[in-house]
Amino acid sequence: MQALTMLSKELKKSAMWTLLLTLLFLLFYRPADGFTDMIIALPFFIIFYYGFFTIGKDSVSAWLRNRINGDIKKIIIFPAILLVLYFSYVLINGQNPYHGTLALVPYLIFFPVLLFAARRHKVVKIDWLDFTAFVIYLLPTTLIEVNPAGDLPFKGESFDSIYRIILILSAVYAFGSVRGLKDIGFFPVFRWKFLWTSLWVWFIFYLFVLIIGFNVNFVRYVGHDVIDQALLHKIFLTLIATFFHTAIFEELFFRGLLLNMLTKRIGQAKTWKIFWYWGLGLAIPLALLVGYTLKGGMHWFPALMTVCLFVAAFFLEKGNYAPSGIYTGLAITSTIFGLVHYHSGAIVYIGFACIAGWAYGYTYLKTRNVFYSAIVHMLVNCSVLIFGLEFIK
Repeated sequence: MQALTMLSKELKKSAMWTLLLTLLFLLFYRPADGFTDMIIALPFFIIFYYGFFTIGKDSVSAWLRNRINGDIKKIIIFPAILLVLYFSYVLINGQNPYHGTLALVPYLIFFPVLLFAARRHKVVKIDWLDFTAFVIYLLPTTLIEVNPAGDLPFKGESFDSIYRIILILSAVYAFGSVRGLKDIGFFPVFRWKFLWTSLWVWFIFYLFVLIIGFNVNFVRYVGHDVIDQALLHKIFLTLIATFFHTAIFEELFFRGLLLNMLTKRIGQAKTWKIFWYWGLGLAIPLALLVGYTLKGGMHWFPALMTVCLFVAAFFLEKGNYAPSGIYTGLAITSTIFGLVHYHSGAIVYIGFACIAGWAYGYTYLKTRNVFYSAIVHMLVNCSVLIFGLEFIK
């Protein structure tokens, strides 16, 4: 009875968050085709974001695990609903759901769910199948562009895409409810302490970026022609769109899943040193490869930032400032996060992204909530607009 009461309370909170976001959506996002397009998008927006604010909560995950109880027929109900909703939205907007890369969507929704469902025995410890599932799931989502992504609204200024929301919901359900991974931290909660942590981490990191960036001619101040309501409106909308479209997605995968699993795996091994040595040994050649295959100067910068992260992790591990393996896992995931920004084409940017990964990961470890690491991520990504800066590649 107490569990049901808690579940009911959490569902009401999710409804509150969904209502707030829906009001913002109605106030600030205008579809190209006017009222009709918004009416089509609205019910899908409400359904998906209600799931977004609900699926990662501990009480909901526990309830789902008890309900599915290893039954494959029950396990596939949730991803099947996601698929039907996605294809329905695409069809309503006159698109063929079996055309081109859209055919990949069922795989992305069902793959991690079925993989964990196939493992009949309950596995508490993190093993290499978990990391394999993570890599095989994440790579197609980053390397293949699905079109149409189901923008909300479908035409005009988009708030987010149903495709991106589906990936998030599928991952949280697969790893959290089916696999039983704890501490993903995918749930909205307001804590002044957590918000303060996000703000000071952002300030310290961006101060570092400005000091180094100005000295190596990577950052330039261009300012704003005028600070008016239009600029503030643009900044506000950019913050919201960045949080939901980019920041929360990357924080879920890199911090809520990868960093979470890696720190647990290192803790299981009862020694962080072997992971530290292997992590550094693999990271430095990769960082050098990334730096020296891009045009520009400072080819060594990503490797230098990588070494700094691992040296910091080494001394923090030695000092026992946190459970064994926490900072080793943080250094490894931060380096991976930075190096995957190779697509930016900017050597200095990649080095800064490695340090940014540490900032985001530190926030996640302090709050155990990816929503707050996503706040730091959002502020970092929008700082160029906020402060009137320009990155020089």
